[in-house]
Amino acid sequence: MSVSTYRTTRVIPGMTHPQDPGAPAGGAPAFQPLTSTVPKELVHRASVAEVMLTDWARRGDHHFALAAQWPRGHSFFTAVDGCHDPLIAAETIRQTGLLLAHAEYAVPLGHHFLVSNLNVAVRPAHIRVAATPASLELDVRCHDIKQRRGELTGLRIDVALHRDGHLAATGGGTLTCIPPKVYQRLRATHSPTGTGAVLPLTAPEPPQRVGRMSPTDVVLSPIGHPHRWQLRVDTRHPALFDHPLDHVPGMLLIEAARQATTHTLGHTTLPHTLTSQFLHYVELDTPCTIQAFPLPTTGTGTGTGPGGNRTVHITARQNQTDVFHCTLTTTPPQK
Repeated sequence: MSVSTYRTTRVIPGMTHPQDPGAPAGGAPAFQPLTSTVPKELVHRASVAEVMLTDWARRGDHHFALAAQWPRGHSFFTAVDGCHDPLIAAETIRQTGLLLAHAEYAVPLGHHFLVSNLNVAVRPAHIRVAATPASLELDVRCHDIKQRRGELTGLRIDVALHRDGHLAATGGGTLTCIPPKVYQRLRATHSPTGTGAVLPLTAPEPPQRVGRMSPTDVVLSPIGHPHRWQLRVDTRHPALFDHPLDHVPGMLLIEAARQATTHTLGHTTLPHTLTSQFLHYVELDTPCTIQAFPLPTTGTGTGTGPGGNRTVHITARQNQTDVFHCTLTTTPPQK
């Protein structure tokens, strides 16, 4: 399906375009409260409730402004120590890359995307849950634009998320666009509808040990090692598997890294900095091992950074090969 099926000329009331006479000084668009999300197809979601982005506008050749909203409560991205879950910022950045690839770089719907890295850093003071949903303005610049015969094959995005005039988070990621026929050849032995062989669902870690309330949201299974688990993959999970997939989604791996960090440190953590690398597809029909490597503390034992921050490196291995790396630096709970 062509992306032209969806509007890419901004017509949402309340959007001030850079070229409009009423645009703020410097050409930045002003976002007002909106009543709809962007088309869910443009961010590869099946459920409208899982769409974080609400609007977008071009500011330059490879410079864009977007609007997003985070709900006060989400079924999976739950509040951490009074703050919005930092992983919802990672999901917002992921959706940003998909939206711009389709809507602004003319990648047809039906193409697949391979995200090779994703990072986010949040400022806890500016992501606290308030009395209303969090409205955000995103300043996005695209770099390393790769094209073949005039068609986009990949790019990198750098994103700054602002809330109420304050910088709330930064991040970015790199993605590669894969046409359907190429993807079919690449994944020929795997079911494209998510109905192929899947490992039996394994027993979860106790939710409280990994910072969760429900066993349904636990993505680690104990294997008798204090810093090692089997990845627990529930293809029925409504947020992590919003639609059928033939591989483990990246956000599930990032969540596994967060849960492994929480278990390793022994308390709920607010990951304020996260960097991740996706090295290979993680298959649904083969065990995957998650291992946490806490970095040594300082000589005082207060952590590796100011205020007792701790850093943990996580790897995922499948078929004796590293498939995912992630490093999280966390803030201890506020007293």
